[in-house]
Amino acid sequence: MPNETEYLKHIAYDSVIFGFSGTSLKILIMEYHGTGIFALPGGFVRIDEPIDAAVVRGLRERTGLDDIYLEQCHTFGGLERSQPEAMRQILEANDLDPQDYLWMLERFISVSYYALINYEEVNPTPDALSDSIEWYDVDNLPPLAFMHEEIVEKALLTLRENLEKKLVSSKLLPRQFTMKELQHVYESILGTEIRRTTFQRKMLSLGVLERHEKRYSGKAHKAPYLYSFIERE
Repeated sequence: MPNETEYLKHIAYDSVIFGFSGTSLKILIMEYHGTGIFALPGGFVRIDEPIDAAVVRGLRERTGLDDIYLEQCHTFGGLERSQPEAMRQILEANDLDPQDYLWMLERFISVSYYALINYEEVNPTPDALSDSIEWYDVDNLPPLAFMHEEIVEKALLTLRENLEKKLVSSKLLPRQFTMKELQHVYESILGTEIRRTTFQRKMLSLGVLERHEKRYSGKAHKAPYLYSFIERE
């Protein structure tokens, strides 16, 4: 368990970890042991580390991955985010005396991040206070504690801005993908359907895609071309 003397007081981070299953956009959500309380993966910042390093450390512990597209999106400091009774319930459910962790019951300002990762490569690992960390469809999340719904909404809004640039830098898709797979990612993030011909014309005009050989899995004339993002130096 975190020791008060090792961490900055009143500062935490929360991570919205996005993955694409091939059909839908998903987010990793934790369920705290014995409470039925769901929340985003988060944590505290050690006195001797930058906050970005703390987030990378937390993501590595929860996903097993190091190479992750990560972006800070907002700082949340509303009074309504403070839910000491929920934290007290979490501690007691783990046989911990809240009197020994009073600093965790105080008000925290949270710096939020979102990450774009390869869904297939993740090994979701719960932390010491959690029973599970599981993928949930972004449009079918359980009720989240600590106003985390607001953090998810802000992460989605930030992700939608300049989406082409962010997807080029991320590992949300495999290295090579079809235009249909790319369109499904866009539609999942934007929350709307896009006309196929309009989408294809737009993506090819951006100059961010390199076309490869076709993916043969049946009739040759129906095989789709594979694409990859052009890496920029």
